[in-house]
Amino acid sequence: MRGTHGSNPATRILTTLVALLALQIGSLVAPAYACGCGAMIPDSSERIGVDREESAVRWDGRTETIVMRFNVHGNARRAAWIMPVPSRAEVTLGDPALFDALESLTAPEERDRHYFWPREGDWPFDSSYGDGAAGAAPPGAGSGVGVVGRERLGPFDVARLTATDPAALGDWLHANGFELPERLPGALRPYVDRRWEYVAVRLAPQEKGASLQGKLSPLRISFASPELVYPMRLSRLARTPQTLGLYVLADHRMEPRSPIGGDRPEVTFAGRIDGDESAAVTGLTGGVPVHLTALEQEFPHPDRIDDDHRLRAVSDTPYREVVYNDRLLTIGDDVPAWLVTVGGGALLAAAATLLAVRASRRRSQPAPGVRSTA
Repeated sequence: MRGTHGSNPATRILTTLVALLALQIGSLVAPAYACGCGAMIPDSSERIGVDREESAVRWDGRTETIVMRFNVHGNARRAAWIMPVPSRAEVTLGDPALFDALESLTAPEERDRHYFWPREGDWPFDSSYGDGAAGAAPPGAGSGVGVVGRERLGPFDVARLTATDPAALGDWLHANGFELPERLPGALRPYVDRRWEYVAVRLAPQEKGASLQGKLSPLRISFASPELVYPMRLSRLARTPQTLGLYVLADHRMEPRSPIGGDRPEVTFAGRIDGDESAAVTGLTGGVPVHLTALEQEFPHPDRIDDDHRLRAVSDTPYREVVYNDRLLTIGDDVPAWLVTVGGGALLAAAATLLAVRASRRRSQPAPGVRSTA
């Protein structure tokens, strides 16, 4: 007899699923006050999340150009983003096709690697075999802030600012309807001390009432710099692990001088390209040959980030990642080699056994004309 107390199993399962779904949604809209080289700040009542940051950097020894693409989610209908730059910056919209072109240029080389004995997923362990599996409102004129330029670029309202005091940026944010995260002034202090300037961007969808979702149009930011520097210090404000994907185009292979508090940067591609592989790449390189270096880096503990990335030239050794596709060894297109080998061996063994039996029988039979006395 069933008890009358306690919850129904179906109800318990449904409650668990709802709780897990709520937890997942909560993680997607968690505040993201930093996205690699800038601070992303939503309205206080809204949330915005920034996925993996992806940037392409071109440096010719004098001028640096960063093309950055945002991939955002959450319920924020607008947000502010701040990026420090070492000198006066020019800001335009980037080419959306650039990252697809770079991804194609740096794609891993695929090689087949065959194995003999069947594995899980191969016949007879599965019904099929032979398939391999591959491993803003107007900017405020608060004390200490100078507005040196302002443009409307697609979904972006871009203001280029100078600031002599981190709190002055708070005035600008407040004038544009945003609250200054309490840790941002301290993170900005090193840039203020070095007299860097800022690109401040107000992001808002062109469709009224829509939220910021998916991949936004890339921004292209150019400034003079005697060294290749990629601002990262503001990422220490992030509350979740960060991932950086960086394409570097320069005269030589370039790598970070240090991990700046993250895991060791991993080079996934290094090699010389013509620079005119596509219109998007030509727009960044000017059509001249360059060395392209693709870097991946994880920051499990963003609060440990203690500097910006400063990159240096290293040996121009080419490198391309290799991805192996493990495939069952076959004869022809469909017949597993192991089946032919094992089957052939079995046939040979059966034939040898048959011959041995026949030979034994012949030896046991009496010679013609001789009568057995048994």
